[in-house]
Amino acid sequence: MNWHDEYIRKVVSPDEAVKHIKSGDRVVIQHACGEPQLLVDAMVKNADMYENVEIVHMVAMGKAEYTKPGMEKHFWHNSLFLGATTREAINEGRGDYTPCFFFEIPNLFRNNILPVDVALIQVSKPDRHGYCSLGVSCDYTKAAVECAKIVIAEVNEKMPRTGGDCFVHVSDIDYIVEASEPIIELKRAKIGDVEKKIGENCAKLIEDGSTLQLGIGGIPDAVLSFLKDKNDLGIHSEMFSDGVVELVENGNITNKAKTLHKGKFIATFLMGSQKLYDFVNDNPAVGLYPVDYVNNPYIIAQNHRMVSINSAIQIDLMGQVAAESIGIKQFSGTGGQVDFVRGAALAKDGKAIIAMPSTAAGGKVSRIVPYLDEGAAVTTSRNDVQYVVTEYGIADLRGKTLRERARELINIAHPKFRDFLLEKAKERFKNF
Repeated sequence: MNWHDEYIRKVVSPDEAVKHIKSGDRVVIQHACGEPQLLVDAMVKNADMYENVEIVHMVAMGKAEYTKPGMEKHFWHNSLFLGATTREAINEGRGDYTPCFFFEIPNLFRNNILPVDVALIQVSKPDRHGYCSLGVSCDYTKAAVECAKIVIAEVNEKMPRTGGDCFVHVSDIDYIVEASEPIIELKRAKIGDVEKKIGENCAKLIEDGSTLQLGIGGIPDAVLSFLKDKNDLGIHSEMFSDGVVELVENGNITNKAKTLHKGKFIATFLMGSQKLYDFVNDNPAVGLYPVDYVNNPYIIAQNHRMVSINSAIQIDLMGQVAAESIGIKQFSGTGGQVDFVRGAALAKDGKAIIAMPSTAAGGKVSRIVPYLDEGAAVTTSRNDVQYVVTEYGIADLRGKTLRERARELINIAHPKFRDFLLEKAKERFKNF
């Protein structure tokens, strides 16, 4: 049977496709903007067919109705990274959070630590050889496909076709649902004066020819806005968004100086607007690879002048970074922060930056604190932290004693909290 005939034989309706999910199954859903919305909606609509189906997902950009009150009998969400639509459910006990480094997730599937029963994915239309692209989400999804007992794919003609190592052949799919649905888009974050100043400070640490890892939100976008005088920048990042496209158009990002994948944009997933999706579609300069490659610190370290920029919720005076919880309340997840902090630190002339506003809650609370909130998880250890950047400057913690670190961090705290932090530092560190 050729792949065309096999494809036709596998086409079913969304309702028919999700009938192949059984009670007690572990279902892995494709990450972020790659979420197959028709399949997830059909699964939720048919909730009465299931009991104790475990949903494994990182950031859910869809409605995540499987986490709503009353769904507990049917679905239990095991989150690898909380998002806006799943945060409440996890913190109210309608699901669980599993701590893990992003780059290690594929091995959780392969080593049967988290065996995969069903993978729900979204792919591009097949090429003439029968290969579909995972489009905007390769990450852990490719490993889920390889490990799943059943693969159900939404073949969406609007999914961009990305290259790299993110292809699935029609023969590896069990059931196909055809779709023509817009890909989930991520709205641009607002950039205020604080974000602009942080972006300007981060840009001071970025040299011509640097390879960048940037996250999501106002600070990464602000950093990019201050790089329009830089030359031959490159991208090796967990993800990238619209701001990168603008610097490509401006001539700042060329990938020509990269020491790994020269000339290529390397990522494991994408989040942005249709402009981004149009840019990456059939673009031979863009490569999406599985997260256990892209986020592997030893791979990241092969990029000379690697610069990672990540955010934090709190940093204590020793330099411990809490980036995923507010006290005992889980807010997000570990994600790829530690992957890239360590990879950049290992790279020749690499720099790992933690960037954040100096305050939260409208200026009422300092993010630089004597002690992390009780119960807060340490995401990045004090041993890993290099640079910390706020709107008030840059703290370089490399090779610094605890007293020296405290001084560096107090100097970039909001001025109205510096006396308090100084007093607490004197109590904690003798001869301060």
